[in-house]
Amino acid sequence: MLAISAVNSYYGTSHILHGVSLGIGDGEMVAVLGRNGAGKTTLLRSIIGLNPPREGEIRFDGADITHLKPHRRAGIGLGYVPQGREIIFDLTVRENIVLAMIGRNQRARAVPDFVWDYFPALRPLVNRKGGVLSGGQQQQLAIARTLVQEPRLLLLDEPTEGLQPSVVEEIDEIIKRIRRERNCAVLLVEQNLAFVRDVAERFAILDTGRIVANGDIGQLTPEVVQRHLAV
Repeated sequence: MLAISAVNSYYGTSHILHGVSLGIGDGEMVAVLGRNGAGKTTLLRSIIGLNPPREGEIRFDGADITHLKPHRRAGIGLGYVPQGREIIFDLTVRENIVLAMIGRNQRARAVPDFVWDYFPALRPLVNRKGGVLSGGQQQQLAIARTLVQEPRLLLLDEPTEGLQPSVVEEIDEIIKRIRRERNCAVLLVEQNLAFVRDVAERFAILDTGRIVANGDIGQLTPEVVQRHLAV
């Protein structure tokens, strides 16, 4: 589904990603790990088009999308839930979701019923502004807002950051359901290793912008963690 080949990305003159190559299959879930500053968020921003690579190639379903605008990438099935959620605090839950649908050129103004099926905790909060929601509710809204755009590949940046364990369990189950019921592949940036081991099938570790280890999730051994992720 997604093929990243020898990607080099920069912020200004700072070289962040160095020849990164990675593939994700249809319906697969892959976790990207790494210490702070390793280039994980830059990788997601390069895929979604917010920080296009200067060299290398990104292909989605066989088509070259390396220089495609972000809104065009959303239109072909890429969805992005950024770190920090970035919901609009002054809009209600309903307005946040409907705005995302308008961005995808969807004419409907009602929140689809499947949103409440996946996120029942949001339904009684539908007219509450995003800024007064808890961290877990905001994370659910951020995922719901992306899900109404019907992505085939979901990019999640630190979805469990700052959440209490019970909420992490809820996010865990929601992501599993989305994959199972909507055949949606997931590329996950995450530091919670227990969460990664529970939901992901494969992993890749970034260190200073280079992939230094990758494999099936069973190969994410304590030795690999100590070598590449220990602070």
